[in-house]
This record gives sequence, structure tokens and C-alpha cells, in this order.
Amino acid sequence: MKFLVIIPARCGSKGIPFKNIVDVCGRPLVQYTIDLALQLKSSQLVDNIIVSTDCKEIAKISKKLGASVPFLRPDNISGDESKSIEYIVHTLDFFEKMDLYYDAVILLQPTSPLKTYNDLTESIKLFNNEGNDSLISTYREETINNLITYRKDGNIARPLDEKHNQGVRRQEHGSIYIRNGAIYITKVSYIRNNQKIVSDLPLMHEMNKNNSINIDTPEDLEYLRNILCK
Repeated sequence: MKFLVIIPARCGSKGIPFKNIVDVCGRPLVQYTIDLALQLKSSQLVDNIIVSTDCKEIAKISKKLGASVPFLRPDNISGDESKSIEYIVHTLDFFEKMDLYYDAVILLQPTSPLKTYNDLTESIKLFNNEGNDSLISTYREETINNLITYRKDGNIARPLDEKHNQGVRRQEHGSIYIRNGAIYITKVSYIRNNQKIVSDLPLMHEMNKNNSINIDTPEDLEYLRNILCK
């Protein structure tokens, strides 16, 4: 199966300016993901790696780090409201015009820098073996469930489950798995036919919860630096 790795890294970010190239322990954030993707290519597990960006500075840095940046993403698919499917289809269209075709896309978010090489290789192995249309990465959560979650209605907490005040023990409600946004793998045929990245019944690769941080706020960035800058 021919895999195309897409690393999305647009300019805009409300919480952290130029988030994708912000300094993390002397390295731009996007480098953590580019380095892993390059390992995959060196191991011949993927066929191509590109960074999809609308930013000349991010493109320059990404090229220097070894990733391909064959185009700048158009402004109309680079805004806050733009969806991931838009730049993925744009990338596929770009290559297919050159008669380059791929079987599946691996989407790696640079804002999830603690994913590991093992996470990636295990995800690809599972995807190759099972033949599903898509795969997502998750982490196991033992605490969060409907019994302790509420909607805010003025000053009233409206429960999502009528048993919220019946003292159900954690052992009785079990674990749930939360999509962490670090890894997506999707067949190109599914993308083309459905204009979606995640299928109805995706495969699941479970990551370590501590590695599932998604950098979105300055507090997230501070936490990441406390982990990595030792």
C-alpha cells in the first residue's frame, strides 16, 4: 500500500502565534512530527511526506528539516473555519494531476508532538492487516463518563445521565477511549467517495494518555516544555 504523509501546519493560530513553529527546547514544534515521518520513510513504510502550509516561513523551515513542501496551501482552505478534508483533497488533486496516486493518507498533527515512532509503526501495521477504511489514535480514560458530566444552565448543572447522583462506582462504568488527534490513516478511495477522514467504524490505536497532549493553549505549551526541556 502506498502511503502519503500529510503534516498540516498553517500560519494562523489564535492561542499561540505561529504555533506550529514555536520554539520547544530549541526546536520548532513541527520538527518533532517531521522527524518521525522521515523515520517512517527511511524504513520504507511510507512513500512521500509533505507539509501542507499557507506560510512561507513554515515552508522554509520544513524544507530545511527535510520535508517536502510542493505548494503553498490556498488561502480559501487555510482559515479558522476550514476543514481538514479540504487540504487533504487539495493535496491529492495536486499529485494526481502529475499522475501520482496513493492508496492511503496518513495525517500527522504537529500539535501532538509526543506521539512515538512505535505509535506510528503499530498504526500502519494494524491498518495494513485489517483493511478498514480508516484508523484513529486514542487514549484510555478511566474517569470521564456521563455520570460526572453536566451541561451548564445558568447556575444549574444539568446531568447527562440520570444516575449521576446514585453513587455508581468507577469500576461499574468502565473505560472510554477518546480520540486524541495525533494520528489519522484513511484510504484515498474512502476520502474520495465520502469526503470524510474518519469512517463509521474506524480502527483504533491506543496511545499513552501522557503522550496524547494536543498543543492548543499557552498552558499546553508550558506543560510540554516542562516535559521535554530537561
